Amino acid sequence: MEHSTKAKKPLQLDGRTGEGGGQLVRIACALAAVTSQPIQIDHVRGNRQGHRGGGLKAQHVSAVQWLVEATGAEVDGLAVGSHKLEFKPSLPPTALKSRNFKIVAANSASSTLLIFQAIFPFLLFAGNESGDPIELEIDGGTNVSFSLSYEYLDQVLLPTLQDKFGITVERQLKKRAWAVGTQSRGCIWLRFQPLPPAQSLKPRELWNKPVTAEDFKLKKIDVSILVPSALREPLQNALANNLNQLFPDVDIGFVVTEDSSHDAQMYTLLVAHSQTGLRWGRDYMYDKARKKKTPEALSAEISRKVCRDLFEEISIRGVVDEYLQDQLIVFQALADGRTSFPRSTEPAGASTGSGVTDDLDDLDRSFKDLKLENRMRRDKTHEPFGEGSTHTTTARWVVSELLPTVQWFNKGTICDGAAVSFP
Repeated sequence: MEHSTKAKKPLQLDGRTGEGGGQLVRIACALAAVTSQPIQIDHVRGNRQGHRGGGLKAQHVSAVQWLVEATGAEVDGLAVGSHKLEFKPSLPPTALKSRNFKIVAANSASSTLLIFQAIFPFLLFAGNESGDPIELEIDGGTNVSFSLSYEYLDQVLLPTLQDKFGITVERQLKKRAWAVGTQSRGCIWLRFQPLPPAQSLKPRELWNKPVTAEDFKLKKIDVSILVPSALREPLQNALANNLNQLFPDVDIGFVVTEDSSHDAQMYTLLVAHSQTGLRWGRDYMYDKARKKKTPEALSAEISRKVCRDLFEEISIRGVVDEYLQDQLIVFQALADGRTSFPRSTEPAGASTGSGVTDDLDDLDRSFKDLKLENRMRRDKTHEPFGEGSTHTTTARWVVSELLPTVQWFNKGTICDGAAVSFP
């Protein structure tokens, strides 16, 4: 699908659809910018009542404001708390001249990672004839509730984008910042090579690559802990014990052990790696009152939850984890080719301690359907659809609205991308 310069009617989106939160806004604005498709979102974050509130948050305003400037867009309703947003971009990604950008979010509660997700698709298609790389620096929060962390971006999302789509992003955490505890503004730095003009995003693997027992044999588990110094040793011990019980004979490595320097700042990430290169991440940002819990009791509580979450994630036997699945959808939709990153919602059969299932018959049957094209069933995309979390089903709906040539099959497990490119 090549970019069209013809005037387009605004696409109307109801911000209460599906997950009904900020993800809908980010994806819609990201793809609107890529395609120069005017959009109007009503009831922005309409499902976010209560303490999280509805309307645009500061991080959405920062990301959309950057897209407005980059695309020469007309915009209305771009303010914190706004429940209606009109965004009418006019310039394609290839019109972008600058190669170096800095975005300063309003505060440390504004996630730098979510801002990056909102603008990255546009930048990915902003290649020039000289082949110059793009550098990006974003100031804001790096460990924020209801957002991926820098560690997840670094250890799960970006390595997967490189493996599956050949997208290579250099990155550096220049300064960490939390949305809780001591307030400060953090900073992430990224550099990448955008696609050259006229080139589309190509999947690197066959969509129906066989899935075998080897894919679920674990090679190692990487652990990142960012906690007050009093918790570092007891949490390391608790995690080592729990992981060894759940995943015997799997190497455990502590790749990040950092003093958060504040009792309210506690974050743990586990990333399991299979023998064949698959990875699954599960994390936990502790947001409960510590009360009078000892470091040992608190560490045991954190460890039990995150280790059990990882065990259950791997037991599902998907080729991606719950969060990675919805974050890959934008790239599947933009790509020139067929992709498949299936993940069920319930464990299939028993699982051994090493993450290997005892009976792979169910797994074999589920993937046979993916390999036989004559059994593919086209999905209807007029509402959130398919298997996966509410974030995943909503993401499929949004990309299908913005990129109507995208086709989905078999409950969202297979995607024929829109083959977006720019002459």
